[in-house]
Amino acid sequence: MLDVPDVFIGSTDDGHTFVILNRRIRDADRLLTEAGFRTRELLSRMLYLLPPGTAQDVHQRAGVAMYRLLAHTHDLVDLSWTTRWSPNQPAGGPDLHFQFGDGTVAVTASTTTARSLLEQHSFVPAADGASYRPRDGLDERGLLGAVTAVEAHAYAHGLNARVRLGIPTPADLPASARRRSAAAAGPGTAPSARRRTR
Repeated sequence: MLDVPDVFIGSTDDGHTFVILNRRIRDADRLLTEAGFRTRELLSRMLYLLPPGTAQDVHQRAGVAMYRLLAHTHDLVDLSWTTRWSPNQPAGGPDLHFQFGDGTVAVTASTTTARSLLEQHSFVPAADGASYRPRDGLDERGLLGAVTAVEAHAYAHGLNARVRLGIPTPADLPASARRRSAAAAGPGTAPSARRRTR
């Protein structure tokens, strides 16, 4: 899932914000380092990391980086919980809580409005009765699209959403599936570009 968009922004459970570039973007190194991100290579993947900080500071730094990257691509997905800050944000837990794991996502909703919104996006109640899951048959691209659609819809309704990717620390980020498959295919074979339109 991290390999689907041109730019993926996420958070680890320990509060690091990370950016993964899945295609070369002009001036990205400079844009991200000027915003305070540090570069780090991990398992053949170039990461840009922002250490834990105050919610407002992380929100502002990541916002500057995203705004600048949008000048080069609109294929950007932000599922980071660390960048979500607003001076008007109500106290308390999120209305929607997404938890990724085992190739799917479980969602809990704390309000009737949040549950209704999930059902509008074809999420179905799980067997435990306490959470929702996406409809069957979604690949990584479909799952990512379903989560981003619900999160955007929730934001438009003033609902608070939090996404946990199931990545405890930056050291636990998986290697790029694209690079693994390209290496397995042998020299001279480049993976085809995967684009998602909105």
